[in-house]
This record gives sequence, structure tokens and C-alpha cells, in this order.
Amino acid sequence: MSKDILIESGAAHDDGVYTEGREGYDGHGHIKSFVRRAGRMSDAQHRYFDEMMPKIGIAYQSANIDLNAVFGRDNPKILEIGCGMGETTARIAAANPENDYFGLEVHVPGVGALCKLIAEKNLANLRIGNHDAVEVVRDMLPEGSLSGIHVFFPDPWHKTRHKKRRLIQPPFVELLASRLKPGGYFHCATDWENYALQMLDVLGREASLQNSVANPAATALAAALEADSAAGLAGFAPRPEYRPLTKFENRGLRLGHGVWDVIFTKR
Repeated sequence: MSKDILIESGAAHDDGVYTEGREGYDGHGHIKSFVRRAGRMSDAQHRYFDEMMPKIGIAYQSANIDLNAVFGRDNPKILEIGCGMGETTARIAAANPENDYFGLEVHVPGVGALCKLIAEKNLANLRIGNHDAVEVVRDMLPEGSLSGIHVFFPDPWHKTRHKKRRLIQPPFVELLASRLKPGGYFHCATDWENYALQMLDVLGREASLQNSVANPAATALAAALEADSAAGLAGFAPRPEYRPLTKFENRGLRLGHGVWDVIFTKR
């Protein structure tokens, strides 16, 4: 695997590197794909965070962990990056008890909300990490340890000067792919057309991955990127049943907004 910086570094002003809360920071940073917003937590989120995280939280450490030991069984392990408020994550875990899920979310109110769902639904197959996904994947997850990766509706960073902050970048995709077992899947979803094109392009350039559906012709993808339009472009997958529709997504679809799924598998 290359030794490139995982997400391109920038200047220390408007687009600079975030170092807040970075345990294990080694001086070779990456631009954060998130900003730590000071969201208000409800009393219930506070309570469930305090009660549940000692039981189901996976703390950051600068060494590999054994996910089979964490969950107490040798079942498929699925990583979800960016759980938000946890509704989709909890629904997927509840519907697929044969799999084990490791959800990563940096915003504490969302972690508290997911803790509440885990307790209410008694989900034994879901654990949470409250830390930067790049560092968790890089430092804690062994190669070939995952059967799947979910990146659903990541922050689109829609301004041109901010696109370097997007999570789906070639070095990080290379790192994530190295953590997949052969045959494992990498599933991204977005409602931003420009980001959908970037996802299709970046995953398509990773040699260890192959599209789960027919790839677009190179000329067609280049034309789509130039036109900034995914209209009629091959390479996007139908939404699988395991990814439930959220209320937000349903509302967008009713308004005619597009949603794109990109699903690749490890060779």
C-alpha cells in the first residue's frame, strides 16, 4: 500500500488540518472530513452515552484489535463510517443478527442517540467508536478483517475549495480496501450528484476493487465528470434491501432528488 498522506494536507487557515481530540497524532496528519460541532445533547442521550459506552464503546488505541474477541464470535464484521443519529445503523443491525457491526461517529449527540437505540432494541451485534475513522481504520483494524464497509451519505463538502475534505479519496479508499476480505463489499451512498461521480471514479481506480455492476466506459465517465452530470451513466448499483430508506431520503425522492449507490467488491 502507498505511504501517501491519507487525505491531502492543506494550509493551517480556512482549510487547515484539524488536530482537536486527536489521540495518537503523529505529525503526519490528514485533513478532517468532519468538523466537531458543539451539538446539544438531550438528557436521554447524555444518560445512555454514560451508561452504554463503557459496555459497547470501542475506544481508540494505536494498535490492532481483534473484532472476533470484541464480539465474542467469528461472524462477518461490517464497518459503518458516519452513523449520524444511528437510526439506519440500528435498523441494519437489528435486521441482520448474523452480522456484527462496528459504527463510527464523531459527534457525541449522535453516539448518545445510537446508544439509546442499542439499549432499547437490545442489539448485541453493534459496537460504537467515537473517533476519527481514518485513524481507527489505519491503527486498529487488521488487514482482511472486514466483510463489508458502509459509507452512507457522508458530508458532501459541496464547495469547490472544500472538496479535499471529502472522505472518499484515493489514499483512504486504498486503506479501506486493504481491510476487506476477498469478496467483501464496499458500499457508498450519496444524494449529491457530484460526489456520486467522485465515488464511482475513485473506487473504480482502486485496483483491488471491482464494481458489482457493469462499469461505465472510461470515455463516458470522463464525459460525465466533465459535465458534472450522472444522467444515463452506468456503474451505479440498485439500492440493496439491507440499506433502508430514511425519512430524509424518502422526502428527497418525493421531491425528485437523486440518490446514488456505489457498490464494489474486493477481488
